[in-house]
Amino acid sequence: MASGRFAPSPSGKLHLGNLRTALLAWLFARSASSRFQVRIEDLDRDRSRPEHEQAQLGDLRAIGLDWDGPPVRQSDRTELYRLALHELDDAGLVYPCWCTRAEIQAAAGAPHGPLPDGAYPGICRELSDAERKHRHREAGRPPSMRLHARASAERAPSLRLDTHAAVIGFDDRLHGHVEREVDDFVLWRWDDTPAYNLAVVIDDGDQHIGEVVRGDDLLDSTPRQLLLCQLLNVPAPTHAHVPLVLGPDGARLAKRHGAVTLDERVALGETPADVVDWMASSVGLCEPGERPTPAQLIDRFDPAALPREPTVLPG
Repeated sequence: MASGRFAPSPSGKLHLGNLRTALLAWLFARSASSRFQVRIEDLDRDRSRPEHEQAQLGDLRAIGLDWDGPPVRQSDRTELYRLALHELDDAGLVYPCWCTRAEIQAAAGAPHGPLPDGAYPGICRELSDAERKHRHREAGRPPSMRLHARASAERAPSLRLDTHAAVIGFDDRLHGHVEREVDDFVLWRWDDTPAYNLAVVIDDGDQHIGEVVRGDDLLDSTPRQLLLCQLLNVPAPTHAHVPLVLGPDGARLAKRHGAVTLDERVALGETPADVVDWMASSVGLCEPGERPTPAQLIDRFDPAALPREPTVLPG
């Protein structure tokens, strides 16, 4: 049976935007009579903490969300990701890269043709064996491993090539048809950590995720994941990228914006039910002060009626 999911990174407390995305992901799944799973995306060894994980799960319970089965942790699944990397490497679609951020930024600004913001310009793609050995000695560390996007074109039916890059499109429930260029993105980091785009594809396939509901700040990463789905023969989920909650200054929600977590709102005298009320009313699911539970929102939930614009948290 297909599932929905919420997949936080345990690097700190969930803020109101995270919680609203969790509520919407839960409603997408439950209104479709689907399972709902929680996945802990704890690949960042430096920032992930067990206490953050427990606090996040506690917040989800406090606002009335439940899930099916125990949470899955990415840190327990490294060998699955490694097998996928080897499969791509055996197909000739992976190459090593020693580039620093400074090198990538400098190359991206060179006059060899326009590249999308943050796209990798292919510095290490065509290096000879001798050049790779030189780069390895010069860097003094292991390489990252990147997907050769253009070499993947013949293996991915929905991929097309333009002058500078591979392009893949998909239909999003809220954004309609989306097309983005796909660069040679990182699959495995130099510190022996699987990259997000690889891990999330394996996890969503393994957990039978039918629809991915997440913040629209992740919209641009979706074509990379859909490409990997095709290359690894993983069923591709559908997507719904929901609007973010922004701070009063219009920037992404952060600690500097004041009381942005559930604990902080409770410290101001609000209850979890008040927070659910604000989240639901902010996307048109209830009137302010109605105070519905998440379960009471299921029958009235209509994805097509959700707003497309971000919500600005009042100051």
